[in-house]
Amino acid sequence: MASIFTKIIQGEIPSYKVAEDKNYYAFLDINPNAKGHTLVIPKKEVDKLFDLDTETYAGLMQFSYKVSKALEKTVTCNRVGMSVVGLEVPHAHVHLIPINRVSDINFTSKKLSMQHDDFVKLAKEIASNFEA
Repeated sequence: MASIFTKIIQGEIPSYKVAEDKNYYAFLDINPNAKGHTLVIPKKEVDKLFDLDTETYAGLMQFSYKVSKALEKTVTCNRVGMSVVGLEVPHAHVHLIPINRVSDINFTSKKLSMQHDDFVKLAKEIASNFEA
């Protein structure tokens, strides 16, 4: 059975896409820790990050780097933090989160509330700063 992320890649479930190439996909987290919280995934469905083959893993990190640069140009923050938890969805992914303090990357804290129009606008802004 396809993961929710595979369904997003295939367009079966909508997302706020910020970047995509033939192997990777980045989209806004709909339950964000902070404005700009983005998930970056390989299109190849593999459950655990460290079960990815080394080429896909390295490609995911390179694509995440490019997405983080677009985030830095779009969202005011001290840095973009990266987190890998991997328990929520059985599809390897990384969280890129614009942060100003350590608590911004805490997944048990209160989440940021955003409206659909806010997500659409932010996704477009990040996408416009993404350099393939």
